[in-house]
Amino acid sequence: MDIELAVIFLQILRIAVPYVLTSVGAVFSERGGVVNLALEGLILAGAFAASAGMHLTGSAAAGVGAAVAAGLLVAMLFAFITVTLGADQIVSGIAMNILVMGATRFGLVLLYGSSMNSERVAGFGAGSVLLDPLFLTALAVVPLAQYLLFHTPYGLRLRAAGEDAAATDSAGLSVQRLRYSGVLVSGVLAALGGAFLVFQQHTFTDSMSAGRGYMALAAMIIGRWNPAGAALAGLFFASAESLEIWTQGGWLPSQAVQSMPYVLTLLVLAGFGGRSRPPREAGVPFRRGRASG
Repeated sequence: MDIELAVIFLQILRIAVPYVLTSVGAVFSERGGVVNLALEGLILAGAFAASAGMHLTGSAAAGVGAAVAAGLLVAMLFAFITVTLGADQIVSGIAMNILVMGATRFGLVLLYGSSMNSERVAGFGAGSVLLDPLFLTALAVVPLAQYLLFHTPYGLRLRAAGEDAAATDSAGLSVQRLRYSGVLVSGVLAALGGAFLVFQQHTFTDSMSAGRGYMALAAMIIGRWNPAGAALAGLFFASAESLEIWTQGGWLPSQAVQSMPYVLTLLVLAGFGGRSRPPREAGVPFRRGRASG
């Protein structure tokens, strides 16, 4: 029984890593005033780049480096569209997800000759998830993000950009730079979540992000735009996903079991989402010289 509980615990931790990294990244983006619906695409881009990087070099570290570069590239494009051009953030995020989905599918064919999956990806080969460098990174990211957002001048300025962009601008701060920084942080962390995902599953498969970006966004809302709260919500979703795995093959229909994490997400959002207050100008474009809106 103790061994079984330990297996379940480790499984929850393994499943939680992409949720934790991505939801903490989402906090930075939205605290700065940008609703990052492109998280799904960022996870996918990071996963594909990690598999491609390791395929080409044989190094897991190079795979992680490629994932970070891909996350920065996609996040930079998303920031340019939403922050610089002032495009609708929701529509732009969905468009970015579709773009990355198509690009990774094309990359699969180009690199592996398959539109479905890659060759085997070894990853770091850690004997336990507790020793995996990306798990340890996720563990360190939460307190670091908490400190950075709430105990440093940068965190204060980023939060100000999401609460009152005009006042932030009048104080001599660049709202555009602050918002770019929040989006880029979210891009790096979501891409690391994708790298962990592909290293754990040992292959890249088409659309393997499987809604994790949207669930990470929900975790951020449930966590009230707070890194620690988002991480705890990510652990909750990982527990729900683990429960789904352990109840497969039981008396419940498979469709009901597979939908369990998403149903729980909706129920928790319905209970907590209405009482959460987002940053006041999240999703509102800013143009210097005129009021936001």
